[in-house]
Amino acid sequence: MNSQMKRGILEMCILYQFLSDDYYGYDIMVKMKIYFPEVKDSTFYVILRRLNAEGYTEIYYGEESNGPQRKYYRITEKGKKYLEDLMENWRLIRDIVSDLGIE
Repeated sequence: MNSQMKRGILEMCILYQFLSDDYYGYDIMVKMKIYFPEVKDSTFYVILRRLNAEGYTEIYYGEESNGPQRKYYRITEKGKKYLEDLMENWRLIRDIVSDLGIE
């Protein structure tokens, strides 16, 4: 799969996960690795940093674990709107491809 296409789909999937729960970087990476095993670990962190820089997520620090405090990400209202747009674009592309008979 084209890396740009994969990155866009991965971004949408990560944001979608944030609708149901907050995650710290490693936790969301492990969850997404099940579906995207070929994606490098660093790519997940690049996406998380970009989503945060764009205001689609916000960061807070959880209680200390056995090491440094964990940085948790949660989706913002701006992120929810962006996710809606991504999902609508996904549906349009899926319908076009299906209408063309590509499965």
